[in-house]
Amino acid sequence: MRIAEGFGRTRPVVSFEFFPPKTEAGFRSLYRTIGELKRLDPGFVSVTWGAGGSTRRQTVELVTRIQQEIGITAMAHLTCVGSTPEEIGEILDRLAAAGIENLLALGGDPPRDQPDYQPTPGAFRFASELVAFAHTRWNFRGAFPCHPALLRQRGLLRLRRTGAQRRDFRSDRAGHHARREPTEHRANYRALGCAHPA
Repeated sequence: MRIAEGFGRTRPVVSFEFFPPKTEAGFRSLYRTIGELKRLDPGFVSVTWGAGGSTRRQTVELVTRIQQEIGITAMAHLTCVGSTPEEIGEILDRLAAAGIENLLALGGDPPRDQPDYQPTPGAFRFASELVAFAHTRWNFRGAFPCHPALLRQRGLLRLRRTGAQRRDFRSDRAGHHARREPTEHRANYRALGCAHPA
């Protein structure tokens, strides 16, 4: 099911976000926990993508098992950092083959243990580029994030370009990081002609 289909109904949509564990024991423990959380009837769950793509295998495996075996709609995070377009294409192929329809596209953070990190040659820089690529031959729908940097006008222009592409909803981090009132963010969106400020 596409996540956006659950919005606009009479009850709120509740979701959980998981980070793939680094050990097999942690993976098994998390998988059991997710199975127990199913009784809460979440609208969906999402699985993060480690800095620099450090958990790519675990992310793909976990979203696949959650959706196919536990029966909860799952959304995979996917970042631009640390992957070439060809590598991202292979990941999208695997997700599509597993029946994953929902994707959270992010610019991504560089690996924390690499202070001199240099972007992968030819890699995408922004979520908007990743969203555009994901629709060259795949049919994913989902979200793009509103990073705090996007609250500045230059970033909002990029956010508007991303919003014009195929996406169903926006994941907003503004409430965690910004000091300005939400009404100011809403005014900034509308001033730029964005139709989805919330």
